[in-house]
Formats: sequence, structure tokens, C-alpha cells
Amino acid sequence: MRADKKKLEMAMARACMNRADLIIATAMPENTVKNVLYGKNVRPATLGRVAKTLGVDPTELLAEGWDNAI
Repeated sequence: MRADKKKLEMAMARACMNRADLIIATAMPENTVKNVLYGKNVRPATLGRVAKTLGVDPTELLAEGWDNAI
């Protein structure tokens, strides 16, 4: 699954979080969070954890055509 960078940045803005805040709040390794931020393919649980931290549904963060990347 891949996150859309713009959607993710908007969710982070709404939550008043920057990258460092997100890394701390998710309690995930920095490289894992960076993979999400850079729109790389990640596991559903990873995207779900980021979405939960930001207070949004994971589907709100999905990139268009994400199902083709699996």
C-alpha cells in the first residue's frame, strides 16, 4: 500500500505534526515512517498505524491506484 504524499502532508498539518513528531508518536523506526512519507510501498499495518496516529481513516491516505502496486 502506498500513501499519497499530499494527502499525508495535509493530515499531518491537521494534526499539527511534523516528521519528527510522527516518528515519535507512531513509535516506529525512522526509516519505516520515511517510507510512508516518501510514498513507498508499505504493509497495511504500517499505513494503518500512521493513519491512527493522525486520527484519520487509512483510506484517506491511499495513493490513487494503490491496488496496482501490491
